[in-house]
Amino acid sequence: MIDVILLILGLGLILIGANALTDGASAVAKRFGISDLVIGLTVVAFGTSAPELVVSVMAAINGSAELALGNVIGSNIFNIFAIVGCTAMVMPITVGKGTMSKEIPLVILSALVIWLMSSDTLFDGADANVVSRIDGLVLLGFFAIFMRYTFSIAKDSPAEEQQEVKSMPLLKAIVWIVGGLLGLIFGGQMFVNGASGIARSLGVSESVIGLTLVAAGTSLPELATSVVAALKKNPGIAIGNVIGSCLFNVFMIVGTAATIAPLPLSGISQVDLLTYVGAALLLWICGLVIGNRKITRAEGALMVLCYVAYTVWLLMQL
Repeated sequence: MIDVILLILGLGLILIGANALTDGASAVAKRFGISDLVIGLTVVAFGTSAPELVVSVMAAINGSAELALGNVIGSNIFNIFAIVGCTAMVMPITVGKGTMSKEIPLVILSALVIWLMSSDTLFDGADANVVSRIDGLVLLGFFAIFMRYTFSIAKDSPAEEQQEVKSMPLLKAIVWIVGGLLGLIFGGQMFVNGASGIARSLGVSESVIGLTLVAAGTSLPELATSVVAALKKNPGIAIGNVIGSCLFNVFMIVGTAATIAPLPLSGISQVDLLTYVGAALLLWICGLVIGNRKITRAEGALMVLCYVAYTVWLLMQL
């Protein structure tokens, strides 16, 4: 029972802390003359990925590599199948040409890269699969390239897709930043402890908890942002939100966690990794081949069913 309470309280602190940190940092950045668009591409994008980052880094520090990697892989599968699927069921999503030709292929690349890095036994005949520190640094290099690309296309972004930043007094913004960081740190520690405790009490691996419960919990900011955008008749933002989150998760979060400590994949299977690859490919196929750059309600329902099927498969392995 105490582990469940820790999990819920930790997740609450993480979500509140991420929101407070984002609002405070955005207000400070705006005060120093940084454009709303740049803030949206950096501070806000980081803010929605902060739960995954905190959980994965804390897990890596605590020696819970399965939880760290399960969180990222599971979050990305959830992002594509559940978030895009649910959003498309609320309102069909029109995908821009640039997104289809450049950004979704980057998600496919991220899936292939993490699969290749995590398949040492398959490709090298190694005794174990490990995302090493060198792999982590390579992923951080990919992240730097992605951020450079993001800024290069910033000037072409429509005004309605730019992040509107609220103003607040400087002292309040600093309090928000400090409070948000404390919430993330303490909430992350509580969340990891709770998730690990639940895994032990149920007799399941931390990777399964990471792929399901932790992944869905840390993806709540992306889910909320995407569904609200759909309800406001702007579901296209959901695609950008999901793409950014997937790339942040693999390139920055796994890169950071693996640089701190090598991440063995004892509980992450080829099925989990290939499900992420398949999800990325399905997103591209639905938009380009089937839907003519539109993800319909039927395709959204298919994605949700894929997520349900994957979750059922995970539970059958227990």
